[in-house]
Amino acid sequence: MPLIALTGGIASGKSTIAARLKALGAVVVDADALVREVQRAGSPVLAAIAAEFGDDVLRPDGELDRAALGARVFGDPAALARLNGIVHPAVREESARRFAAAFADDPAAVVVYDVPLLVEARVDDPWDLVVVAHAPADVRRRRLVEVRGMTEEDAAARIGAQASDDRRLAIADVVIDTGGQLSATQDQTDRLWERLRGASPLGRQPGED
Repeated sequence: MPLIALTGGIASGKSTIAARLKALGAVVVDADALVREVQRAGSPVLAAIAAEFGDDVLRPDGELDRAALGARVFGDPAALARLNGIVHPAVREESARRFAAAFADDPAAVVVYDVPLLVEARVDDPWDLVVVAHAPADVRRRRLVEVRGMTEEDAAARIGAQASDDRRLAIADVVIDTGGQLSATQDQTDRLWERLRGASPLGRQPGED
């Protein structure tokens, strides 16, 4: 019943790995989806966000205006810390509930937490393994420009606002190189799955530093 944390910077290919693991049989819990859920209209979290940042971060229908909130906190570490202090505890509580439910349903399940901000929000980590999707910053910047339509400046800013590659790699038990072809990423993910299903022990392996 391993509990795996899967993380990576923006445009690192983390979602590709998560989708592959889900197809192979893992239970994937998506941290971004949990954030949206705990911030839904009428929730205590959204009320706290509005109290902290003003009602102008709400849309007319009562839902969160993510663009308005993003503009308020982007580039402002103090504001971002206040937002994280509201959101992260609620997400941790809900994620723990999802993990427990998955293992109650199937004690032998492999549960993967797809979490982009693992480094930024680490508290009492329960992980059996930390997997990091890694591609060089220039590759991720090109993906943001070519696939998501960002400007070079916006792409660089988004990457720069996240934890550094060195910080993510420092906590990795397994690094999946996502800088090359999709098939190579899938092959590495398939080998990880074999390991998670018990073909080899968990923990940092030789050559994975």
